[in-house]
Amino acid sequence: MGKLILVRHGKSLWNVKNVFKGWTDIDLASEGIEEARKAGQLIKSNLIDIDICFSSYLKRAIRTAWILLETAEMMHVDCRYSWKLNERHYGDWQGKNKDEVLKDVGEEYFLSVRRGYDTPPPSLSTDDKRNPEYDSNYKALDVSDLPLAESLKDTSKRVVNYFFEAIAPELAKGRTVLISAHGNSLRALIEYLEHISSDEIAKVEVATGVPHMYEFDGKLNVIEHYQLK
Repeated sequence: MGKLILVRHGKSLWNVKNVFKGWTDIDLASEGIEEARKAGQLIKSNLIDIDICFSSYLKRAIRTAWILLETAEMMHVDCRYSWKLNERHYGDWQGKNKDEVLKDVGEEYFLSVRRGYDTPPPSLSTDDKRNPEYDSNYKALDVSDLPLAESLKDTSKRVVNYFFEAIAPELAKGRTVLISAHGNSLRALIEYLEHISSDEIAKVEVATGVPHMYEFDGKLNVIEHYQLK
């Protein structure tokens, strides 16, 4: 059966500044570019042939995929993009320093959002210019689909939906699939693939630029999972 490689985008400019990104379209920092190259080198050294790539609408994930594929000498690979692989929408916290938000709202609420499952951050107002409705990248979508804030549970719904909609059919064909996405969108998919409880998924960290391989049986159950070295 097919194989699935998950890679969280390399460090972004706002990762370095400790700022909430969410759907803000922030590019890679120099460290992130190097992490993407190293991921590509691992794909190449492990003699992995990628058949198709999926990424989000956010350039830090897209650029990671491009750099990885270029380094692995597979720039011909078809890349498909979906907003359903975007990072969790952090609402009104987007663009704000994490330490400052923690100080303002207190540890209990901060952790309920950051490491909880059901609690979203404060929503954007509909007239906030950070609302994705005002971003031309999402002009083809129904406004009702665009979030103003998301919990991890909300993120999980759209990610797993897209997995069955677009990615699982490729795996069923025996193809090797790359997903270049984000910490929370990948956590949501890992939760499903590894049958991790909503309580335990809060403890799962997804490191930037580290490729993880999943192998499946004929019913798309995970039979092996390992980090590429």
